[in-house]
Amino acid sequence: MKTYLLFVLFLFAGCNQSLFAQQPAPYKVTPLKTNLEPLPAGAIQPRGWLQEQVQRNLAGFTGMLDSLAPDLLVQDDIYVKNRINRNMKSKNLGAVSEEGEWQVQFLWWNSETQGNWLDGLLRSAISIQNKQALAKAEYHVNRILASQDDDGYIGIYDKELRYRFNNENGELWSKTTILRFLLAWYEYKKDPAVLTSIEKAVANLMKHWPAYESTPFYSVNPNVSGLSHGLMITDVLQRLYELTGNRTYLNYGLFLYHNFSQHQLNEDAQLHKLLTDSLPLTGHGVHTYEHLRAVAFAYYHTGNPQLKQALGNFVRKVQYCLTPSGAPAGDEFIGGRKGDAYHTGYEFCSLQELLHSWTDLFRYAGETQYADAAEQLLFNAAMGAIHPGHSSICYLKTDNAAFLTGGKHGDTTDLHQTRYRYSPVHKEAAVCCVPNAGRIFPYYIQHMWMKDENGLVAGLLGPSVVETQFKNKPVKIEAITEYPFSNTIQFIVEVERPHSFQLRIRRPGWASLVHVSVPYTEKDGFILVSKQWAGKDTISITFPVKPEIKTSNNKKEAFVQAGPLVLCKPIAAKETITRTYANSLLHELVYTPLQQTSYALSTSEAVSATPSVSYMLRLLNVRTNQWEDVQLIPMAGTILRQVTFPVYKK
Repeated sequence: MKTYLLFVLFLFAGCNQSLFAQQPAPYKVTPLKTNLEPLPAGAIQPRGWLQEQVQRNLAGFTGMLDSLAPDLLVQDDIYVKNRINRNMKSKNLGAVSEEGEWQVQFLWWNSETQGNWLDGLLRSAISIQNKQALAKAEYHVNRILASQDDDGYIGIYDKELRYRFNNENGELWSKTTILRFLLAWYEYKKDPAVLTSIEKAVANLMKHWPAYESTPFYSVNPNVSGLSHGLMITDVLQRLYELTGNRTYLNYGLFLYHNFSQHQLNEDAQLHKLLTDSLPLTGHGVHTYEHLRAVAFAYYHTGNPQLKQALGNFVRKVQYCLTPSGAPAGDEFIGGRKGDAYHTGYEFCSLQELLHSWTDLFRYAGETQYADAAEQLLFNAAMGAIHPGHSSICYLKTDNAAFLTGGKHGDTTDLHQTRYRYSPVHKEAAVCCVPNAGRIFPYYIQHMWMKDENGLVAGLLGPSVVETQFKNKPVKIEAITEYPFSNTIQFIVEVERPHSFQLRIRRPGWASLVHVSVPYTEKDGFILVSKQWAGKDTISITFPVKPEIKTSNNKKEAFVQAGPLVLCKPIAAKETITRTYANSLLHELVYTPLQQTSYALSTSEAVSATPSVSYMLRLLNVRTNQWEDVQLIPMAGTILRQVTFPVYKK
């Protein structure tokens, strides 16, 4: 082991010299100071409704996915016994489709299913200390680590194929999904042998695809999937840099973005496309929204003005694609469309990846707009795509949802379109969205609290408890709240001995007023409480909520928002169970409206609130042409609903 570590250090030293000598100008490394320091997995635990949601997922589709799709998650041991070789021409990928060349191209697909499932399973289990799920995750950690070749390789290809591609492949992507999982385990257990194995795997990658001397993103076909997903190995490189301080990982990530931008690929995030401000986003949504944080990685680790411009353009382009719920257009392709509550659906994978990108931007920049965007997306779009009573999700959904029977808005012309309905697997489409639904809450949780040079930062709000150290002294803070379903948060700060630090609490962008129980100051969208803490201290913060009628993107409709929650008119529906799984607990379900009624609103009307997080608004019943007092509720947890309303001028 000691001999190997010396070899790795020698390799890293050589890589650093080579990289600095060869880097193109935009990629010279002069990192900007990032504003917030993330905490390791396990430092933050959810409470209240957030804890209950993670528990439900582990008792349902996240905890049971391997038994729901054993052929994809267990029998295809793609990282160990069933590595892909030249003789493989097809593989069971779960999706219902015609036979064809695309199946050979996508033989990596089960690595995404497995890696993302394990990542969500483990991070969920760590966050609520679920022993059964932790034991299952540990089994897979040991299995993957035991599969590592002597040269460090962790991946899905045999020796004849690995690193030898001129077309679609999953080399980088399969490493990304499984190494994110292993990194979570290392952060939780602090086992140095696990970190050594991860670094060894990355050293193997950098040896075979050396920076500025190889072309990992070259493809004879510009339409790729696993290949471009692979840019997200920057997630792994970023975290390794934070854990080790080794800039080689930054350098290599910058090389990968440079190489990604050099080739002819139908991807939105290439540098020259981002610098063209008028060029809309058109690609596969999940690629585009995850690549946002790879571009942020490139800018914040160089400070280059050209990359800053590219990132700024990228953010504006993404914002153009957002629906009222904060979801990005992508069903499955963006197609240059503006976000629309009726016309643009969104994939659950895109919700997870964009939330991850918003939280990374918040961490890098410290700007509260990115945390606002993450909350908008989770509390409305994501929670509005998760079934409120069954453990299942919509693979695709729209803000306005009058049917959920498989096709968009009840369309039956495409017999293969089944994504607009609820399932704990979605095997006939692809088992990608359900694993990501298991990731979205733990990724939100792990970004709720961070550190800066002055103390702790409550960036993403909700019921939680954080236990960490600041300047080598233990600190525990619990946030007692039902936020976003209430507007008051009580922070209980506990220290073992007197300790001076600053507590920085994000003030949501929608909060025009704030009431704080202790003296405070405000700066850059944060509430600052600085003092010497002793024993237990309590701070109570209230953000008064005033419902607003907002204009949607198409300028012809409006929607109602109350604080962080988008409101809707729920639509009564008939539920039909189309499949029950062996345990009799999980089902696939479709919904049809009991009555097709739509409403319009007048912006001159006022919204009135009731104590139970519901609101009343006078709306025009389009079918009867009568004005009615209608109850609006948060779209989180709704099935069929109307979110936007045509504007009626009295």
